[in-house]
Amino acid sequence: MDYGPAPESTKEAQAWLDQHERRFGLFIDNAWTDSADTFASTNPADGKELAQVSQASGDDVDRAVAAARRAQPGWVALGGHGRARVLYALARLLQKHARLFAVLETLDNGKTIRETRDADLPLAARHFYHHAGWAQLQSEEFADYRAVGVVGQIVPWNFPLLMLAWKIAPALAAGNTVVFKPAEFTSLSALLFAEICQQAGVPAGVVNIVTGDGRVGEAIVNHAGIDKIAFTGSTEVGRIIRKATAGSGKKLSLELGGKSPFIVFEDADLDAAVEGVVDSIFFNQGQVCCAGSRLLVQESIEERFLAKLRARMDNLRLGSPIEKSVDIGALVDPIQRQRIEGLVDAARAEGCTIYQPACDIPATGSWFPPTLITGASTSAGIAQTEVFGPVLVAMSFRTPVEAVQLANNTVYGLAASLWSESISLALDVAPQIKAGVVWINTANQFDAACGFGGYRESGFGREGGKEGMYEYMTALSEDARPALPVIEAKGKAKPAEAPGPFAIDRTAKMYIGGKQARPDGAYTRAIVGASGAFVGDVGEGGRKDIRNAVEAAHKASGWAKATSHNRAQVLYYIAENLAIRADEFAARLAAMTGAKNPEKEVQASIERLFYYAAWADKYDGLAHQPPMHGITVALNEPVGVIGIICPNESPLLGFISLVAPALALGNRVIAVPSEAYPLAATDLYQVLDTSDLPGGALNIITGSADELAKTLATHSDVDAVWRHDGSLDGCAEVERLSAESLKRTWVGGGKGRDWYDTKQAGGRAVLAHASQVKNVWIPYGV
Repeated sequence: MDYGPAPESTKEAQAWLDQHERRFGLFIDNAWTDSADTFASTNPADGKELAQVSQASGDDVDRAVAAARRAQPGWVALGGHGRARVLYALARLLQKHARLFAVLETLDNGKTIRETRDADLPLAARHFYHHAGWAQLQSEEFADYRAVGVVGQIVPWNFPLLMLAWKIAPALAAGNTVVFKPAEFTSLSALLFAEICQQAGVPAGVVNIVTGDGRVGEAIVNHAGIDKIAFTGSTEVGRIIRKATAGSGKKLSLELGGKSPFIVFEDADLDAAVEGVVDSIFFNQGQVCCAGSRLLVQESIEERFLAKLRARMDNLRLGSPIEKSVDIGALVDPIQRQRIEGLVDAARAEGCTIYQPACDIPATGSWFPPTLITGASTSAGIAQTEVFGPVLVAMSFRTPVEAVQLANNTVYGLAASLWSESISLALDVAPQIKAGVVWINTANQFDAACGFGGYRESGFGREGGKEGMYEYMTALSEDARPALPVIEAKGKAKPAEAPGPFAIDRTAKMYIGGKQARPDGAYTRAIVGASGAFVGDVGEGGRKDIRNAVEAAHKASGWAKATSHNRAQVLYYIAENLAIRADEFAARLAAMTGAKNPEKEVQASIERLFYYAAWADKYDGLAHQPPMHGITVALNEPVGVIGIICPNESPLLGFISLVAPALALGNRVIAVPSEAYPLAATDLYQVLDTSDLPGGALNIITGSADELAKTLATHSDVDAVWRHDGSLDGCAEVERLSAESLKRTWVGGGKGRDWYDTKQAGGRAVLAHASQVKNVWIPYGV
């Protein structure tokens, strides 16, 4: 018995293309432009042209942004219910025209009709339904936030319609208008979506779709009229966008590449795990950013598991994507096939074993057979490079500890899949994997209610879930920030006493690993108070001091594993010990800054420590109930090691307001205190020593904010950098330099912040910068 032909009819899709004479303009301000400069969109399965699509110009992007800007106030004024009705209409129309969308997507992309019909379309509709709900609830659930404004969105070719839904649905729900650029190879489903926007009553200018190559994306990224960029694509392009937007004030979210581990423990259901591998790496021909491309199998079952996997690969059917019984379709373009072939050939040359089942490769189109590679070292190119094709690299491990080490041996951190019949083992390993999504005994599960996004070079930001909505909003407290740093009125400071001939050197040292340390370069800098008198010396920190602090921070990883109650207790202790020495700190602030009421800043600092101690065990995650037999647990995890450049205004309160939330959530911190008034922070050493804070959890390096910020931003073992010293150029440089490792940044730009105002210096908006969400999918009874 064999499969008979069961092709899905393409009649409706071909008729739609013919209706447009197979030429498409741009969709701007609810109208279609003439198709002047065009390029061909082809079917990857046979290389035949489907249609001519317009190449947008810079002027076209200008017109699209202008239309979006005009439409945005009216779209907000429509209200949550009004936007919910439009989003609901879009969801219903996607369902109504699901067959047309699915067939068109298969023709344009090369993925199988089973995937477009059974996965892409239902999920796309689900996103619009889900976000219609968020629009309806926005005034209650996001009362302290507003829409960002005009959003530029750029998506890849692997999930054209689904990526559109992931991007446009939350943006519209929040009250933004969009300029959307589909991938050059796969623009047709976005153009069909533009038509249903007209049918659904989307107001003119709210959704604008501009097609073309990378020049169009570049114009969107660099456009001064766009308030946020949302990009899904390669890590290389993500770096370019991070550099291009540095200092612009644009909000940015990046969902980039991956090299995701697929871990099979010896007690796993091996047959189920084999099917999981097929779903993970051969789905969409492996052209999936979260594909489980690294198979890690426990040594005791390796041979048996790989034998089962090879047998399953032998039964995979490769062929026309429009056939309902086909498992693997065509790659999107010959260029992609050539790249995959090159990586596999390189692995073969390195001595790896290549297994490919016998397949009848069609004579025309872009095809590549399912491939299993064994014998690769952990540092081999094929084990570290994102192939973006149906290529799986397998290696073994002995213990769960080794499995975690191998899983995290990558610059990426997008997803992981764990297979074990021991839920205790799975739930122990899941938090240790550095990835934004972890599937237990399942793979490639997605839902609009559950956030998706990565760590490290897989980008930052989340798609879906409540955290995905925040990506398209700005806290109202940001609008209330002062244009310039707020400097407290000065009084007459008491001059510092001149040192006697036998005075002991009181130079404030660094604080690294819980100990005071002299600066590596042995240089010091004099601090002069408000009266002009000498107040004290501080060390001039440099690159090696940052290196030592980063090493100490990584050794203090136990702080991240401490209970939230324990972290809260330590912050309370710090506040208690600071209160005991309040007069001493007030006198120091008065001598340095000349503040009229330094006691106010000390008391506010104590209160801020209590505030974040209170949050430490209350900033909980969520449990989602997606449409599967199970739950998804959204965990708020610490970012890791955070470098913080503290403000000059309110030097004690500003320091505490930034360091405390980072510590409360389990991060380890390298803090650079106020360059002008650092003694407010160095005086804290003894407070910290008597407050049970583990060595290395907080490290303090004094010196030049500009120089130390550069070092932190370029350090590969620093996970995030915050800069809030009011330096516009310095903040831009932090964003630009962070692009290499794609670390997260939070900068104040050239504006100030009222550190006494809890809305500006506290709350969930601040805690979100100190955490990242990991979604762990836990099915029931499987």
